[in-house]
Amino acid sequence: MSSTSHRSRAPQVMLALALVGFAVALYDSYVIYNGQLLWCPPPINGCNEVAASPYARILGLPVGYFGVVYYLYMLALAALLASDPLSLSLRWGVILYAGLGVAFSLYFVVLQVSFIRALCIYCLVSAATTVLLTVTAIWHCRKTHSSSGAHESLPTVDIVSSQPFIATRP
Repeated sequence: MSSTSHRSRAPQVMLALALVGFAVALYDSYVIYNGQLLWCPPPINGCNEVAASPYARILGLPVGYFGVVYYLYMLALAALLASDPLSLSLRWGVILYAGLGVAFSLYFVVLQVSFIRALCIYCLVSAATTVLLTVTAIWHCRKTHSSSGAHESLPTVDIVSSQPFIATRP
């Protein structure tokens, strides 16, 4: 398979993953907003303990609300990347933004295990989704690295042939 077909698939995979994460965050947000209990499939059935904990809110807002915003933004980034897969700024933006999601997911998993002592399946699905988004973004960047030279590249300085400017008087 050519690298062109690989290059075109990664943004679509990221779109699909962002949709999964968005659906999970939207469900969580909707249920909490309406004051209902989360449906938590066994064997991981600590969703409502996690949602009721003081760690489930940031600045008074449920964490799921931030997940909705995160995944909507990731959807937008992935869509832009699908339209311009060789854009260096988009490739790095997706990697950094997905990495930010992994950092927050890791933090929330540590809170669940260490302090809340309960696990939420939706949080774990979101964490796995952010890891997969990051891996896919890095894979895409690596696959398109050699192809991006003609499209957009970082500025370089040729130190070997550069001559210092020396002002002289006539």
